[in-house]
Amino acid sequence: MAHLPPDPYESGIAPFAMDFRGGRITAVEATEACLARIAALNPKLDAFELVDAERALEAARGIDALRAAGTDLGPLMGVTLAVKDIIAVDGLPTTNGSRYPTEHLTGPEGPLIHRLKQAGCIILGKTKTVEFALGATGVNEARGTPWNPWDSSVHRFPGGSSSGSAVAVAAGLCGFALGTDTGGSIRIPASFTGLFGHKTTVGRWPTEGVFPLSPTLDSIGPLCRSAGDAALIHAVVLDEPVPMPMRLEGLRLGRPKDLFWDDLDETTRATVESALLALSAAGIEIVEIDLPEAAERARLFPSIVPAELIARLTPEGFEQARPNMDPTTAQRAAHGLTVPAVEYAAAQFRRLELEAAAAERFDGLDAWVAPSTPFTAMAMENLQYPEEAKRALLSSRNTQPANIFGICAASMPIQQFGAPLPVGLQLMAPRGQDAKLLSLALAFEPVLGTGPSPDLSGFLD
Repeated sequence: MAHLPPDPYESGIAPFAMDFRGGRITAVEATEACLARIAALNPKLDAFELVDAERALEAARGIDALRAAGTDLGPLMGVTLAVKDIIAVDGLPTTNGSRYPTEHLTGPEGPLIHRLKQAGCIILGKTKTVEFALGATGVNEARGTPWNPWDSSVHRFPGGSSSGSAVAVAAGLCGFALGTDTGGSIRIPASFTGLFGHKTTVGRWPTEGVFPLSPTLDSIGPLCRSAGDAALIHAVVLDEPVPMPMRLEGLRLGRPKDLFWDDLDETTRATVESALLALSAAGIEIVEIDLPEAAERARLFPSIVPAELIARLTPEGFEQARPNMDPTTAQRAAHGLTVPAVEYAAAQFRRLELEAAAAERFDGLDAWVAPSTPFTAMAMENLQYPEEAKRALLSSRNTQPANIFGICAASMPIQQFGAPLPVGLQLMAPRGQDAKLLSLALAFEPVLGTGPSPDLSGFLD
């Protein structure tokens, strides 16, 4: 059996930073540990599209030299990073999860990657993604589907589209990872793999150098182990103070009815209810609210996202790519060819109305809470059955409303309340209030916990 070095970031980014500054671990040692874990686990997990070991070690040596000279780049100095392969990194190819060449649409490295490099992050490589980031299960027949690390005997999907990023963090292959979220692509895999995933408000993090699935709805954020990690990352990216936990006393949360709770599997329902009871016992008021507008995601999302994707690929480019595309992605994207301009414009007008309506629905509430996904990760083999494949499409049902409403959201791991597989609790806050969202999550974390780690022994040869 292959030797598996300890995960240097298992306790979180802040404890690692203390050890790094105290000389108890070097950036090279942390990077070598991650690369060894990738070598041992990635052959089956398939989280990475590309591993850039040589340049990662070169960067780590540079970080150690800076620390030895007394330079402190901040709390992410020496932290390894995996990047979803729709995000450009200088010197690395970008596949966008496709066999068809679209790197020119992503463009050169953008300010987000540049900022993280300046902060001392060490990029390990690119992670697998659903083709063009259009899909919630994580399945990619064109370039491979990562294996959810919570079950070594059954290939369960990891959630998407930031599939490889989630698997990489959950398996301890990196300090944190970048994902994108257009309809849930950070929160869904976070829920299915037991992570904290933060969908930032559109425009809060720069999206230059990122494949434009839907400029209207695209946002970037981290997949990481905890709200504490997410708060540090957010503060570094925006050069803002680190969010601090809010006081639990006096907090009011809205629990949207209907859509978010329909057709939940028993495990998810029981686990989420237990987590909400724990929050109530800690002194938080949770009230039911009506949010019928959430159901409009089913109509608006197909009118906006496929149309914007086709506009970027061009109809001619899409038809050229189509024969080599993942069949499910191609079918979803093709809908964009049939969206009339009037329908697209009407959807955009309605989306703006819903953003205003959502802002009003937060009146008197600090946030909304709901299950992140309606069920736990499904077995890949079940997708061959039409009813199961149809149910799998509901993976994004509970996450898409936040994108349509233009708000920020996060998925918090709550498997520790008795579920055999990861379950996520979704936290949603008003547009632009990402710091408050993280402050709430930081306050909830001592009550909810941060979730266990998967047993990886079954993935080792």
